[in-house]
Amino acid sequence: MFRIIAQRATGSLRSTALSRVYFSANAAAATAPAAPSVKDLLIDLTFVDPSGARRKVTGLVGKTLAEICELHDIELGPSNPAAPPEVQRTDSWIEPTFGEGVSSGYDHVVLVGNGKDTAPRKTPIEEQMLEDYWEADEIYEGSRLASAVVLTKDMNGMTVYVPDRITDDVP
Repeated sequence: MFRIIAQRATGSLRSTALSRVYFSANAAAATAPAAPSVKDLLIDLTFVDPSGARRKVTGLVGKTLAEICELHDIELGPSNPAAPPEVQRTDSWIEPTFGEGVSSGYDHVVLVGNGKDTAPRKTPIEEQMLEDYWEADEIYEGSRLASAVVLTKDMNGMTVYVPDRITDDVP
C-alpha cells in the first residue's frame, strides 16, 4: 500500500483502474468480517410457572434474568440488583469488585438445560439470600436469584422454572 501511495505521489501510477482495484469497496468488503447484528445477541428462553405453563421468550445477552422477566411481564417478585461482588475473569481468577451483590431473595428461579453450567458461580451473598428467604427443601441444584444471573450466548434454549412466590405484600 505504501508503494502505491508513493507511486501515486510521484506520478508513476498511470492507470486509475489499478487504484480502483486496491481501494474499491468490494475488495474491502470481501476481506472484512461481517458486522455483528442484534440477532447475534438474542437467545431463546423457556419459562415454566408453578402451574406448569410454559412461555417462550427472547432474551438479550448481557441482561439479567430479572430484567428479561420484567421486559416480558413474568412476575418473580421484587428484585434488588446491585453491582456484583466479584467477576470471574478466567478459569482460575475471580476478581473482587466490591459491589454489594443481591440484597433480597424473592426472585428465586431454577435453571435447567443449556447454559446452566455457564452461569456465573453463586456468590456467598447469593447463597445466603437463598437460605434466608427459602426453605431448605425449596432450594435445588440449579437454584439461583434472577437478578444475579447474566445471560450469555451459551444459555440459548435454557429452561427457567419459576417457583411459587413468597408472600411479599403483607403490610
